[in-house]
Amino acid sequence: MSGAAGARRSTADELTAPPSITQVALKGLCPRCGRPTLFAGWLTFADRCPACGLDFAQFNVGDGPAAFLTLILGAVVVTLAITLELSLHPPWWVHALIWIPFTLAGVIASLRLAKGALMSAEYRNAAREGRIDPRP
Repeated sequence: MSGAAGARRSTADELTAPPSITQVALKGLCPRCGRPTLFAGWLTFADRCPACGLDFAQFNVGDGPAAFLTLILGAVVVTLAITLELSLHPPWWVHALIWIPFTLAGVIASLRLAKGALMSAEYRNAAREGRIDPRP
């Protein structure tokens, strides 16, 4: 086999390779075909991919990302708010003006990323509901 034929083959494989978990999370790509069809809204999944027909409803992302991100983002916001308070002592309305929009933007952005990443991981690993083995 010549080097040119091998190079052409790897290029064709790259075109058909599914997107990485990071690409799915950042761009909202379908984990099978790589088209940007994963989300129907900011945080809601589409029912299925119109390009390849992958049924997104079969995956159960659940509330895992929301609970995990609430703890992380909550710790970040509280740490930053305490630091601001101890260093500058601003009035309460400054805290409200800063931390409410920061928290809302952080939740929406990180939740979209986490849901996309978890959906991609479930697709790649063929995750399904657990079943009890009937063997004695």
